[in-house]
Amino acid sequence: MSMPERTNMSFRALTDKQIQKLHLATLDILERTGVLVLNKEARKLLLDAGAWPGEGDRVRIPSWMIKDALARAPEKVVLHKRTGERTVPLEGDRVFFGTGSDTPNTIDPYARSRRRSVKEDTRKFALLCDYLPNFDFVMSMGIAEDAREGDSYVEEFESMLLGSSKPIVYTANGISDMEIIYEMATVVAGDKEALRQRPFLLHYAEPISPLVHSETGTGKLLFCAERHIPVVYVSGCMSGGTMPVTLSAAITVANAECLSGLLIAQLKSPGCPFIYGANVGTIDMRTCQYAYASPEHSLTNSIFADMAHYYKLPVWGLAGASDSKVFDEQAAAEGLFSIFAATLSGANLVHDVGYIENGLTSSLEMVLHSDETISMCRRFVAGVTIDEASLAADLIDAVGPRGNYIDQMHTAENFRAQHWLPRFMDHRTFHDWSAAGSPTLYERLNAEVKRILESHEPAPLDDDKKKEIRRIIDSRHKGSQPSPKRRGK
Repeated sequence: MSMPERTNMSFRALTDKQIQKLHLATLDILERTGVLVLNKEARKLLLDAGAWPGEGDRVRIPSWMIKDALARAPEKVVLHKRTGERTVPLEGDRVFFGTGSDTPNTIDPYARSRRRSVKEDTRKFALLCDYLPNFDFVMSMGIAEDAREGDSYVEEFESMLLGSSKPIVYTANGISDMEIIYEMATVVAGDKEALRQRPFLLHYAEPISPLVHSETGTGKLLFCAERHIPVVYVSGCMSGGTMPVTLSAAITVANAECLSGLLIAQLKSPGCPFIYGANVGTIDMRTCQYAYASPEHSLTNSIFADMAHYYKLPVWGLAGASDSKVFDEQAAAEGLFSIFAATLSGANLVHDVGYIENGLTSSLEMVLHSDETISMCRRFVAGVTIDEASLAADLIDAVGPRGNYIDQMHTAENFRAQHWLPRFMDHRTFHDWSAAGSPTLYERLNAEVKRILESHEPAPLDDDKKKEIRRIIDSRHKGSQPSPKRRGK
């Protein structure tokens, strides 16, 4: 089933009055407490534009500067395939889904066991997402543990290019990685102007909570702003850990981080494409583990979707992740709940689909199952058409009482569009299921994962471009800096 148009079916976590309260509280934090800006260029941009200097590297930001930044930022950001097609228009309440990044572990679909991630895993996840109709963009879903020292992120970017033609959301260790990846992307696009007009990549960067714009993270933000590379610059924080335990306070601090990041980007290059949002989760205080699949995580994502619609900015989201250690009933339930919440909230760019084990492990089977649940949720929000043709008054009159509709042409012509049909959630009778060998959901998913990996071919990348990309990676090896062998954005 293709992605249906969204109806007016939606969910709002906040009232207009609550949105205004959070916005004003955010402005108060930026004026009263300020942010620590460790990047010299960013600090100078802020102070030259009218921000107030504080102690050391702290900067306090008057509210009018945030208002100006919001006015400059684009309301819509469009991502393309590497083949040039416009496929992901980030606007309004349109929802697009993709995987996550930088998991140190993965579940091998052949051995069915957890192991350390390697570069080939990144290609496999990209290949699977390239095939699946309800995945709109890809992320690395692994750390290339087998890459040469310092080359992990650029090797992962190459794997995603080879595995899929869909838009890429990428991570990088620092400016050196950013420069190499930008050069690679320019080769694929043809030149810098083509890449600017039809971007197929978006960078993920973070401030450090609470209220710190680091040298590295802000440097990557400025790099993207200058070149008009779409960038998401969002807090990844824990309520009760790096943020206050009350959700409203945590949301407000995260909002201050994101909006001050937006301001820095717009001061560097007015109108540069920027994705708003935050990942505000909770800690399970019994284990001190980040709870990816908590209902609070879905709630705060819905709140940031509400705030983004108020600001008229494209918004980041998170769904389809589980804290289970394997793909099981817990993973299926947690994944479905968060995907449904994200779909209803109208978050635009929803990532981390396929994570398990608190974001430390990736699962191909979880990704495939999520493709089906995304399809289910999209069907739900599509609602029903109520018009003369769909009401079928003449047909009802013709069939009359005690009739049936199974043999009517109207049924044959419309059932595919009207009825959602699953591929893996089993609607067969017990007898038919038993006769087929009584396969579990995991077994059905695992078999299909392996079939796709062994048969699907993405849109090819020109051989000369592949060779040039490989040359670019190889040319930087001697001078590369070690990248951390851990999950990190």
